Amino acid sequence: TQEMAEPPGLRDERGEGAPGAPTLASPCLADNRLNLDVYPDGCGRFLQLLERHPGDLAQVEFVRLSSNDRLLGTALGILPRLQSLKSLVLKGGHARDEFGSWQPGSLTSLPPDFGNLRCLTHLDLSFNRLSTLPSCISHLRSLRALLVSHNSLEALPEDFGCLSKLTFFSAMRNQLKGLPRSIGELAALQDLDLSGNALEYLPEEVGNLHSCTELDLSGNRLLSIPDSLANLKCLRRLHLHSNLLVTVPASLASLPNLSRLDLQNNRLRAVPPEIQSSPFVRLRGNPLGESEPSPQPEEPSARRLQRLFLASGEDSFTVTSEGCKVLLACGIRFYFPPGAASVPLHIHFRTLAPDPQWVKLRHHDVLLSMVLELRPHGLEFQQEVEIWMPFASPQTLHQREVVIRTFSGQSWSDLRTKVEQKKKSKKHVACCSVLHFSWFLVVSRLVENECKVPAEGTLLFSSVDPDIKVIFPTGVTEKTRSVKMQVLPISAEEIEEITADAGCRASPLLCLSQDCLVDFLRPVRIQLPLPVGVSGLNLDRSRLHLLHGDLQGQTWDDITSQVVLEFTHLYAIFEVTHFSWYWLWYTTKTYIGGIAKKVYERLRMYQVNFIALQRKKDPEQVLLQCVPKHKVDPVLKKLQDRYRGPEPSDMVEMFEGEQFFAAFERGISIDMDRPDCVDGRLSFIFYSHLKNMKEIYVTSPVDRKGQAVKGQVSFYRGAVPESIPEEASRRRKGPDSLWLATLPIKLPKLKSHSGGNPSPLNGFSFPPLNLGNAETGYLTQANLLSIARRVGGDWQTIGLNLGLTYQQIERIGYNHREDLDKQILDMLFSWAKQNSEDPECVEKLITAMKESGRQDIADEIEAIIELGRQKYRESIRRVGLEQESSTEDSAVAMV
Repeated sequence: TQEMAEPPGLRDERGEGAPGAPTLASPCLADNRLNLDVYPDGCGRFLQLLERHPGDLAQVEFVRLSSNDRLLGTALGILPRLQSLKSLVLKGGHARDEFGSWQPGSLTSLPPDFGNLRCLTHLDLSFNRLSTLPSCISHLRSLRALLVSHNSLEALPEDFGCLSKLTFFSAMRNQLKGLPRSIGELAALQDLDLSGNALEYLPEEVGNLHSCTELDLSGNRLLSIPDSLANLKCLRRLHLHSNLLVTVPASLASLPNLSRLDLQNNRLRAVPPEIQSSPFVRLRGNPLGESEPSPQPEEPSARRLQRLFLASGEDSFTVTSEGCKVLLACGIRFYFPPGAASVPLHIHFRTLAPDPQWVKLRHHDVLLSMVLELRPHGLEFQQEVEIWMPFASPQTLHQREVVIRTFSGQSWSDLRTKVEQKKKSKKHVACCSVLHFSWFLVVSRLVENECKVPAEGTLLFSSVDPDIKVIFPTGVTEKTRSVKMQVLPISAEEIEEITADAGCRASPLLCLSQDCLVDFLRPVRIQLPLPVGVSGLNLDRSRLHLLHGDLQGQTWDDITSQVVLEFTHLYAIFEVTHFSWYWLWYTTKTYIGGIAKKVYERLRMYQVNFIALQRKKDPEQVLLQCVPKHKVDPVLKKLQDRYRGPEPSDMVEMFEGEQFFAAFERGISIDMDRPDCVDGRLSFIFYSHLKNMKEIYVTSPVDRKGQAVKGQVSFYRGAVPESIPEEASRRRKGPDSLWLATLPIKLPKLKSHSGGNPSPLNGFSFPPLNLGNAETGYLTQANLLSIARRVGGDWQTIGLNLGLTYQQIERIGYNHREDLDKQILDMLFSWAKQNSEDPECVEKLITAMKESGRQDIADEIEAIIELGRQKYRESIRRVGLEQESSTEDSAVAMV
């Protein structure tokens, strides 16, 4: 296949491949950049490079290391030797714990000689364990960007203002309670992010940040802001949401460049009219127009709670002693009553995909939601907090109940739960009340009836089948103990289908458990209904069997001869001293234990089909889904307008929470670097009521210019879960035991481009691009090519921050999987083409670079834009359109 030609000037200007260009010392070392945070042993590689190529390493200007690396301490002692260093990233968050949470790095300080890095302009120490800002930072007088977000900083040093060249500073998600007055000396500071701290006040000197264009103070404890903020004439965006503000100065509305003022989720009961009428102001979540709460203690109901509405990008909020109601974008709600938090508390939340390694479902449980994590863990509230979680409707799950389950760090337990259905949306939500935060999820379980058994005895009925009851006689226990009952109804049709024997009958399945390890002192009397179609009048006792199963359902023993069975017209009654599963069977079969085990195993399994569909307009986009048998037709009907593909696979059986894989074969391949890719196969977890679907881009190493590629996707079982019965596990062994199904995938022949020679860029089209406008400055095609040379391995992160979807990023990676330069160019120009008409596109590009940790590129873009502005103003003067007394705005108006 023809390779894409190099865009003009990119490779030559970069120096690679040009005569006399230095050869790379290592695959890790690209030009003057050393990106080692992607390697688990990155610090070890750094030390090896130092030993083998000290001369090359001395010229390095950009270094990225993971602070989760065990050799970080050794590397820190070496880094100050790199006197040419301009950008240093020592971030944590490259490791996860057993629950999938990102782990902070081990960095707690920096060696004093870091202050000798005179060329350093960019320093990122985010996601670490810093409690104080290292003193050596104040000696880095060339520093322009400093990131210390997600640490534990409680204060900034008094001499912080000596960093006179600083243009970008982010200390979000720390524990800052105040700011030094010297912060006002940062005359060059343009972007200041202090969100998610504990700031209660701001010094007046903040108003001296005359170059500041974006100020983020959201998620703090501010009651007011100083009037001096009105001096920030360059300010474009001011974020003050999720504070405790009761007033804001009217002068903010007069800031000439302000395009966004976010005051959502505060305590503003009134705002100046000039602010309220401004189109760029956001005020949702404030008690506007409401009167002050009554001071009388005997009328607490008169107090209206603050309401917080969080957008999809937010992941935290602040709760005070006054309480509040919180609604997340995903539909989860919280109610914090007054007094629940004694001091202002910053709450963090996130949703996680359920991992069967730690989300342990019990037999016959069905998962209905994702996992909700709330932090801080373990902190006890003064009053119970209500949590409302939406969940998948369990319409096909009868005679069951929905509960919220929580994880303590050691084990899962069920909470008392109430369920309701919203009138408008018809969505189901589950509610629980808790005194501490942890992990939460919603499950459907067998209905659980519970009672306390005192020494005097008691009676326990099943709410699923009132004919099932347990009688506890007097003297059955010395100390009161708790007993739980669950019942699994089984129809005669299910028994006949599984056993293929019309003569087999069985009672409902009864499970009894208790919170005491000691057997009962006296026999407990149990009443079970006789199997359907069997009565005391026509009963053949030789065919009736009472089975006892262990709690895992692995063994079923016939205990008919070990107990005394009594019969009435409708019931069988027997006595036991310990609890487990009990099951009545009526059959002529002899080895009834094996049959019961098979039936019990099948009752836990779901019949499913696999589908593999290709998008009609883009056959390289493939949708894979595992669908319960009864949902196949509705799903296919919903997708038929946009997708086409083969018929669903034959029916297979899977357990709730079972892992399976999809492998593309026979000339079809996928990106092996996907996070859900294991040994070249896509990993899935089957949950019957959650979507087991993935849409991915596929490619082929085969030349499709001459022929189509007829490949396939095969589905395989993963590791056998611990909870699967031994017999089922044994049946899955053998050469084809893991294979489930195979479906065809066809990539069509590529269409040839008629007329003329192929483009030298082989599919790339760089139309004349002028992003922005003449007044604010343009970014041209040449500018983008220059920016592309500096992007490197961060292109995917930058693309996502620019708003490209994961599928678009993945597609670009597939198309140019062997060429990083082409990946970068495709990403950058795809975004530029989509956003060329957006007047804010240049600003978005700068923001994306900053969010991706590439302040160096953001600075370059801003320099290009400023140069463009200067040229525009000079051209205006040159043609005589600007009068000496006119302002720049009037000159633009004349144009």
